[in-house]
Amino acid sequence: MKTVIITGANSGIGKEATKMFAKEGYKVIMACRNMDKGKKAKQEIIEKTMNNEVYLKEVDLASFDSIRSFCNDFRKEFKKLDILIHNAAYFNHGEKYRLSPDNIELTFATNVFGPFLMTNLLIKQLKAAEDPRILHAVSNIIKHFFSPKKEINFDNIQGWKNNDKSHSVYKSYRDSKMALTMLTFKLAQEFEEEAIKINALQINGAKMSKETIKKFKPLWRPIARIQNLYFPEPEIMAKNYFEICTSDKFKNVSGKLFNHRKEIMEPGEKEPGIVTSINQLFCANLYPRYANREDVSEKIWNLSRDLTGIQI
Repeated sequence: MKTVIITGANSGIGKEATKMFAKEGYKVIMACRNMDKGKKAKQEIIEKTMNNEVYLKEVDLASFDSIRSFCNDFRKEFKKLDILIHNAAYFNHGEKYRLSPDNIELTFATNVFGPFLMTNLLIKQLKAAEDPRILHAVSNIIKHFFSPKKEINFDNIQGWKNNDKSHSVYKSYRDSKMALTMLTFKLAQEFEEEAIKINALQINGAKMSKETIKKFKPLWRPIARIQNLYFPEPEIMAKNYFEICTSDKFKNVSGKLFNHRKEIMEPGEKEPGIVTSINQLFCANLYPRYANREDVSEKIWNLSRDLTGIQI
């Protein structure tokens, strides 16, 4: 029986993916921060799939201590890990600037450095699998980087420095998802010899629960509700998770970004004109060339190693 870890598995796409893997006979570890929601989701999934090999484990992706504890427990129980899906993400619209327990801006801690640490702490178990695969859930919000003026803001990752500007979780989320995309490419190179396949899936949104919409500021809730009308159901993207992580079609694919149609995306033009730049925004097969910037990628890589203490 193959084993899969899915972070943020108690709701949305993560929950639907857990259900899908369980239905297909996988041993699934639900890595969740909210244990109350996790327990309800686990019970529902077991009842619907008749698979008792569904386990709930507590982890806060924003806390390095929590991640280390989770990985230590996993290593004691399981000898191998076939699939690792980094689905969990922090995006609390309108939230004020917050630091993680490790004094890192909360969005980056959860969306970038947490997954980096967990992946590296589970490498031995991944190497023990016949066909190990890792999937990062990124977002079409990175399309903002088609603008040549956009850059990842590194200033506030370890403390608030821009006192003259208000904090924006939206911008932090945008930057963190671009950073995670760049880490995907870099990690794939680093673990190529170990035959660990690492890819990313660009998510174009998924239907939000009423609880999620309530997290928006009152002014933005009507907009969120309208957007929600056009978002696909979570199970659609969950199916993409499953196919990318299990299909023989993608067995030898690594270091790639997939779109919602499971097509491998390519970088946009190097120096596009205004018209081309606009066209790229609506092209499902292109991602911003910024994601291939080696200088920025190296900065993210070094920062990830320094903050987590992982030297690879």
